[in-house]
Amino acid sequence: MATELIRLSGLARRLVMDGFIDEATAQKAQNEATESKRTLVSHLVTEKIVPSLDLAQLASNEFGMPLLDINAVDIDIDTFKLVDPKLISLHRGLPISKRGNQLFIALSDPTNIPAIDEIKFNTGLTIEPILVEDDKLQQRIDEMLEASDTSLADFNDSDLDELDISSGSEEPDNSTDVDIDDAPVVRFVNKVLLDAINKDASDIHFEPYEKQFRVRLRIDGMLHELAQPPIALAGRVSARIKVMSSLDVSERRVPQDGRIKMRLSKNRAIDFRVNTCPTLFGEKIVMRILDPSSASLGIDALGYEPEQKQLYLDALAKPYGMILVTGPTGSGKTVSLYTGINILNTEDRNISTAEDPAEINLYGINQVNVNEKVGLTFSVALRAFLRQDPDVIMVGEIRDLETAGIAIKAAQTGHMVLSTLHTNDAPQTLSRMVNMGIAPFNIASAVSLIIAQRLARRICEKCKQPADIPTESLLAEGFTPEQVNKVKNRDIIIYKQVGCDQCSDGYKGRVGIYQVMPISDAIGRIIMAEGNAIQIADQARQENIPDLRKSGLKKVLQGVTSLEEINRVTKD
Repeated sequence: MATELIRLSGLARRLVMDGFIDEATAQKAQNEATESKRTLVSHLVTEKIVPSLDLAQLASNEFGMPLLDINAVDIDIDTFKLVDPKLISLHRGLPISKRGNQLFIALSDPTNIPAIDEIKFNTGLTIEPILVEDDKLQQRIDEMLEASDTSLADFNDSDLDELDISSGSEEPDNSTDVDIDDAPVVRFVNKVLLDAINKDASDIHFEPYEKQFRVRLRIDGMLHELAQPPIALAGRVSARIKVMSSLDVSERRVPQDGRIKMRLSKNRAIDFRVNTCPTLFGEKIVMRILDPSSASLGIDALGYEPEQKQLYLDALAKPYGMILVTGPTGSGKTVSLYTGINILNTEDRNISTAEDPAEINLYGINQVNVNEKVGLTFSVALRAFLRQDPDVIMVGEIRDLETAGIAIKAAQTGHMVLSTLHTNDAPQTLSRMVNMGIAPFNIASAVSLIIAQRLARRICEKCKQPADIPTESLLAEGFTPEQVNKVKNRDIIIYKQVGCDQCSDGYKGRVGIYQVMPISDAIGRIIMAEGNAIQIADQARQENIPDLRKSGLKKVLQGVTSLEEINRVTKD
């Protein structure tokens, strides 16, 4: 008898000791569960050997785990999708909640260690198991799998058929329309576009692979999976998007660019910039979401410090000169430029822009799309503008010496010029222009302001918590002793991200981090003496111009974002 008990697992042994079943039944159930590759709990409940509730209560007492009524929990679909559905079905582990890096998994068998280990490996999160009744668990798993099924049958909402969607291109439509049989594909694509808008996404990625097809959204600068439609639909989805953006459906060998306009109401329309790229297993399509309302947010919504905002406004108020905005792709340069353009957009000004392509359409501004295939380059467009009686010129990007030279001359001859460059910070922008071949004297006399920027995620106001960071670490991160003392005295609170159902990983929205550097006489002299970026940065520091790092740390002290996020976007 004692030997028989020793061979039983902890849960089976407890069932015998508490009189629920005898040793022979327990041993038989354990063997049959192993043979059928089921957990012991699942086998006992399925074969009706022990009632599910009795089994859950006994397991809770035996292993010291909390027992939860799974039917009382409202499971968020985004939390559910953190774990591969195959793992959920295989291990009967249901993700029910996420808090920071902790993922709470509902299990009916507390001895199911492989489930915990594999889900932890799959998600990279810390797993906290919660005990639930086996029969209720299986029912909720089935419900959640059905709810998350991304097959086209889910998208039957009548409003998805009635969306006013048109091509944003003036090019002739080279495609034929999608067959009537593909109406579910139309609804699916429309649903994805609406979901992206509702989640404030900036980009949509349609990605075909050998055995999978996934849709991801970039939200607050980070990619998140939205759906995994059947791989067989990849070609039909691609064709539908190409029809919507007036691209050639029959051409799958070369990249194509297009545009879609979705009218949500009489007063609001969203533009999508579409790019297709042939990959090994089909065309990957990326759609950039262009919301014109983002350009009319106003300068106060962008995150400039008061003194930085005033420097920008002062530069815009000048009758001529060049304002440069610099930063990596996706750092918000276009919104900063358009915010300035909106301020200048008055009845008495003639404003022209050359872009590749024009991302935001605005009334009162003459916008030109650069098209190098037909010879319409930035430099050609700039020359045309100068013959069109301009007051303000915006160049999407200075890429070469010719464009830079024309823009500099325009700024020197009574025009306000706004443009972008791809450099890491403001001082490096001036060195880059010298390296392009522009005479230092022309740079010093034409450029009036340089804005370097990054976008950092805003910490969620609902769930943020005070962070306990050692004094030595704060000093090492770049905070001043005075700032550190205020933190230690609780005059200033530094927060850390946690995560809740209102945000994404503890963050919601983004804020700009800026280095706003006017070209002072001293900086101008360094440029004309062909000084390097380090000398310019030293002079800017002497003039109390905070660099990107210091501006970011200030946002941390203001409780706008976390130190971890500022390290992500500004630390070298």
